[in-house]
Amino acid sequence: NPNSGSRIESRKRMRHFLSSSHTLLLLSIALPTTSFSIFGTGNRNRNHNPSPTIFSNASNESSSSSISSGSRTTSPSSSTSSSSCKASKGAEVMMKSITPKWYQKSISITAPSRGCHLITSDIQKEVKEELSSIDIGMANLFIQHTSASLTVNENADPDVRRDMEVALNKIVPASWNRDGTFHHTMEGDDDMPGHVKSSLMGPSLNIPIRNGRLALGTWQGIYLNEHRDQGGWGGGHTRNIIITLQGQG
Repeated sequence: NPNSGSRIESRKRMRHFLSSSHTLLLLSIALPTTSFSIFGTGNRNRNHNPSPTIFSNASNESSSSSISSGSRTTSPSSSTSSSSCKASKGAEVMMKSITPKWYQKSISITAPSRGCHLITSDIQKEVKEELSSIDIGMANLFIQHTSASLTVNENADPDVRRDMEVALNKIVPASWNRDGTFHHTMEGDDDMPGHVKSSLMGPSLNIPIRNGRLALGTWQGIYLNEHRDQGGWGGGHTRNIIITLQGQG
């Protein structure tokens, strides 16, 4: 039947058409910008190259902004330039806020005698201005001597500092310099015991900085521990301390 062949051919064409339409429909869902260009329902900015990452939100927004609506065409160039400028300024402000600040000072403090001395106010006075610019950070104090040390302890009752000195003298007695315990004895009875005490107590401290202040507890103070009677070769008790501050404002 000649009509039968014609109907079969018509069905084939219809299936081909539906298949093509289905493909274009899928494209229009996955790639909005491309689908508009294919169907010819909008004018796409030819100078705009959409991002190849089709799952990116930024890419979809960029693509949709390049499609014209009716007779009015929206160019992405001005908005992109403005967004880039704002992003650049925002990044610059952010970098300034997260860039760490570094300060370093060297100070000299004279201990009035052998023993433990409270020097919290001396330290704070020297770095008051630098501390005020740091919201969160760390302060390092380092004493440049081998017979003196730094520590943190009770800041109220002076008897604590007196008792600390008594305890250190019992832990490392000066008699060890004379009974053969120590061999390094040329610089006096207080020298080698001073070296041991310095290592026991330590030459440095790390103290957190919070909101422009050293984050010491209510009853905590910074001690300079002088372990010698004569203060070493200089004849006094002047000690050099390096203060290093690091943090963010």
